[in-house]
Order: sequence, then structure tokens, then C-alpha cells
Amino acid sequence: MNQQATASQKTRAEQETENEANRLREQVDAALLSVVSRSPDEVESLNTAADRIERAARDLADALRQLADQRKSPDIL
Repeated sequence: MNQQATASQKTRAEQETENEANRLREQVDAALLSVVSRSPDEVESLNTAADRIERAARDLADALRQLADQRKSPDIL
């Protein structure tokens, strides 16, 4: 089964959850780059990375809860 066919079978909540998980993963990767960069702007960069990870984690948690609610009540899509 190809990726496009698989994606079309996902519900909106599943797609959103996957998107938020990928966004969090990207933010963590960016934070790791900031950790090793040791630039003069390091402190601000690390704080910014922390803020972005917090937001992305909250968004993922919200998406997961919405997906859980959807799966409890499969009639509501």
C-alpha cells in the first residue's frame, strides 16, 4: 500500500496528531542543534527552543486527547 493511500484512510484527528508529533520531533532536532552550536546567542536560542518545544508538546497532547475522544465515540468524525 502506498503512502498516499494510507494517508487518505486516516481521519482528520489522526492526521493532525501525526502532524503535531512530527512538528515536536522537528523542534527537538532544532533544539539539539542549538545545544551543540555554542554561539554567542546561545542563551536566547536555548530559551526559544524550550518555548517552541513546550508549545509543540502541548499541541501534540491536545491532538492526542482529541483523537482519544474520537475513538471513544467513533460516530463523531
